[in-house]
Amino acid sequence: MSIVLTEFARTRLFPRESRRNTIRDCTAEEFERHLNEQLPEKVLDGYAPFCKLHVHRNWTSTRCIAMPITDENRCHLRSTYEARSSDELPVLVRWFEGVEPPVASYLIAILYSRDQLEKEAAPITSDWGVVGCLYTSEPAEIPMAPITMMRNALGVEQGGSGVPLDRQAYYRSVAYWNAHANWRG
Repeated sequence: MSIVLTEFARTRLFPRESRRNTIRDCTAEEFERHLNEQLPEKVLDGYAPFCKLHVHRNWTSTRCIAMPITDENRCHLRSTYEARSSDELPVLVRWFEGVEPPVASYLIAILYSRDQLEKEAAPITSDWGVVGCLYTSEPAEIPMAPITMMRNALGVEQGGSGVPLDRQAYYRSVAYWNAHANWRG
């Protein structure tokens, strides 16, 4: 099985200007090589048959991607409308500023199959393409953000995958993201 870092993931996980909330101490090429050479601790099914999650112990100093919202840190929450790329519509996002989350115990690579990436006009030559990565304290998936689930349901022309909305998964996501937020360095 071969894995490649998609351009979409490369620009988000390894931006030109390094940020504290991206993958640390590792280049995009080293990350891709690690995923191809090291077996994951476990493989989880993703939200659709074309999606798999490879759970790896964190070999970097990358910090957890999300933190619980508490009375003490609520004052550090910020929000704005933004798009992940110029092809997508801006959506409301929120994050912590001025906080220091713990170093993640796991990096969970989110993989899409070659066939799915072809449907999304992002062809690859490998079997699987990395579309994202979760930085977590537990070897388990963080629920997809509600807006990402909605975008996926809207279809590939809106930057999604075309997978219909799963109402129960959506409610689990809302419960998680009501109590947690991402952070930015």
